[in-house]
Amino acid sequence: MRYFNTSGPVTVEDHYCIPPLARLSLAELRQLIDLRRYFVLHAPRQTGKTSALLALQALLNTEGEYRCVYVNVEAGQAMRDDVKAATQVILSQMARQARRTGDEYLTKAWPGIFAEHGSGALGEALSRWAQAEDKPLVLLIDEIDALVGDSLLSVLRQLRADYPHRPERFPQSVVLCGVRSANTMVAGGSAFNIKAESLRMDDFSRDEVCALLGQHVEETGQSFADGALEAMWAQTQGQPWLVNALAYETCFRGDLATDRSRAVTEADVLEATERLILRRDTHLDPADGQVAREPGATRDRAAVGRWRRLRVHCRRHRIRAGLGADRPRRAAAHGQPDLRGGGAPAAHVVHSTEDSGRSGVVRGCRRRTAAGEVAGPVPGVLSRERGELEREHGLGRRRADLLIEWPEGEVVRKYVVECKVRHERRSLERTVAEGVEQTAAYMDRCGAEAGHLVVFDRSQERSWKEKVFRKSRTARNGMEIAVWGA
Repeated sequence: MRYFNTSGPVTVEDHYCIPPLARLSLAELRQLIDLRRYFVLHAPRQTGKTSALLALQALLNTEGEYRCVYVNVEAGQAMRDDVKAATQVILSQMARQARRTGDEYLTKAWPGIFAEHGSGALGEALSRWAQAEDKPLVLLIDEIDALVGDSLLSVLRQLRADYPHRPERFPQSVVLCGVRSANTMVAGGSAFNIKAESLRMDDFSRDEVCALLGQHVEETGQSFADGALEAMWAQTQGQPWLVNALAYETCFRGDLATDRSRAVTEADVLEATERLILRRDTHLDPADGQVAREPGATRDRAAVGRWRRLRVHCRRHRIRAGLGADRPRRAAAHGQPDLRGGGAPAAHVVHSTEDSGRSGVVRGCRRRTAAGEVAGPVPGVLSRERGELEREHGLGRRRADLLIEWPEGEVVRKYVVECKVRHERRSLERTVAEGVEQTAAYMDRCGAEAGHLVVFDRSQERSWKEKVFRKSRTARNGMEIAVWGA
């Protein structure tokens, strides 16, 4: 029986899947390889890159025009700036992967090449390997940006150095695959300025999500009721890992896993969403900021009640908040404690509006990241009725930390909450002045009617009386911002 895959590459025999190469332009890939180009394929983690590379390897080797070898170089990450040690690990991995395709050359040759050339052995090995057979060599290097510092620079520069000698004495084509484009792997991208293209693998389309879920319907007979498919799309926006994780949680856990006669409903999908948030799976961890630094790929805000893309470059999570419930929740790496219960951090209450008559509040808890920035205000309690919280990860990318969307009839009222840390070398007034302008810009962008700036002071020297305050400031565009000290 096949199932929805949430770990590792997909296999058609075991998993429901969209054909990996169907998600890329195969004609474009072929043309780049035929033209002897070196290029980059990048996308967030758990998007399907490895599955696509393995499918490309199988296709090219079956067709027989090229020798194609896939290699994952992630093991070299532990060597960091030890170029010689990283080179040894990479050559060993290449030999192992080539052997799986029936190519034994590197297995016998690489130890001697490494002994002779040390940290420069990669270029020499690739040169000899390319000359070992008449068929041009195509190399697919996965997890390239897992390499660190000088190890990454060494690989990129050795590829660049012998690039003019392809295809007779160097690989015909090299594909570098990772979560970042070449220009963000190394400052300026100069270490790999021979790249012809930087291709990005996108998320599932709405049709692909429906097609994936349709495979489950076809194989099990379990249908999706009206609204369930739309809920699946709305909660995931097509992010591949989220689609598979939510589908698995919905269809392969609980009553639906044992009773295929019962159709999947919208309520089932939303309940599964809550379970995923509470379980705090690895790929929901917003602490991984690597992808957040990748520019581009941001999307416009959609309708109320959606999770935005999970590991995509904007790093957003939309949380469907159970407002007024007994257990306020947050989708973060710090767990899901009841903020009203014992051990919860002290909270500074920010009223969403002065005169709306609503009793809704947001509690911002002190949370620090390695960079010293607040990881967005941790969503706490929004009491009475229903609203939506949108937390923004990937700080510093000009996105608000918290957007509150509060439905009132047919109108959705919006409030922006922005967080700043007061650094010791920066005055409070400067921090407030910059934060006010930033908050006003967010308000203007999303059409919010009110904005709040929360300034966290981590100083051990200043008293709470100095740290906690409430004042009002007017931005240059005339918007009034409530400023809160915490």
